[in-house]
Amino acid sequence: MNNPTHHHTKHYRYGFLLALITVIIWSGNYVVARGISAKIPPVTLGFLRWATASVFIIPLGLKKFIVEKEIILQHKTYLFFTALFGVSLFNTFIYLAGHYTAAINLALIGTTASPVFITIFSAIFFKEKVYRLRIAGMLLCIIGIVLLLSNGDFEKLKQLQFGKGEYFILCSALAFSIYSVLVRRKPVDISPMSFLFVLFITGTVLLFPFAMLELHYTPALHFTQGMYATILYLGIGNSVIGFLCWNGAIARIGAARTSLFANLMPLFTVIEAVIFLGEQFTVMHVISGCVIVAGLVIANIQSKKQESK
Repeated sequence: MNNPTHHHTKHYRYGFLLALITVIIWSGNYVVARGISAKIPPVTLGFLRWATASVFIIPLGLKKFIVEKEIILQHKTYLFFTALFGVSLFNTFIYLAGHYTAAINLALIGTTASPVFITIFSAIFFKEKVYRLRIAGMLLCIIGIVLLLSNGDFEKLKQLQFGKGEYFILCSALAFSIYSVLVRRKPVDISPMSFLFVLFITGTVLLFPFAMLELHYTPALHFTQGMYATILYLGIGNSVIGFLCWNGAIARIGAARTSLFANLMPLFTVIEAVIFLGEQFTVMHVISGCVIVAGLVIANIQSKKQESK
């Protein structure tokens, strides 16, 4: 006989694992994009990323799309806005922000704003209760991120000034939050692969005219093998694999819980920077990492009494 409690626990653990895998993949976005941002303009980089993802997902999702096209057309407005926020705007705003502000601003504002936005939206639109432990865990995650990005020197935080870059990264966090909440409304009759198939292609089409306009006013691109490899990584790893895992996590543990894992991105970005860029790993990285993980654990603690409400 199947144990419902065991199945429920396994379901949640799988959701947590998917969220963790996504964060590890997506954290590489900052490391890779840092080296290519000066070579490819931001909107064009976003377009090339999603165009690559679309080409890769067509053979995987075309058959399911044909089978489900009538249902998809019934939800075309929902799919349009989900693609707009999750594909066209989210990462493009990150690439835009990278041209105007420092990495500390990007990571601090982006990773702390998204969980807050998602928690607020989930409470408003899904009537999710925001328990004290959730708030305490979020605050602890923020403290951990501040420790990580300031390296324990809070004087560095005084250098934060809001300009174009900060507003772009806030827009990115807002777009991603709206996307994460919209994913929870995904029609059950649309399969995950068809869902991403429509989102990637729609988002790419929306970016196309803006990328063409950008290229008209910027120097001609000269591609190298490294640039091709980067675009493939962004298109397949960050886009196809990352979004499949993230959407799967949201379906299992909810948008608010899943969003908290985004707080691990600065930590994994540092680890990946140490491995691939040879940057130094310090004691403060260990301390801040422990604080962030503790915040995630606390934020995800939920008593049986709360579950039944």
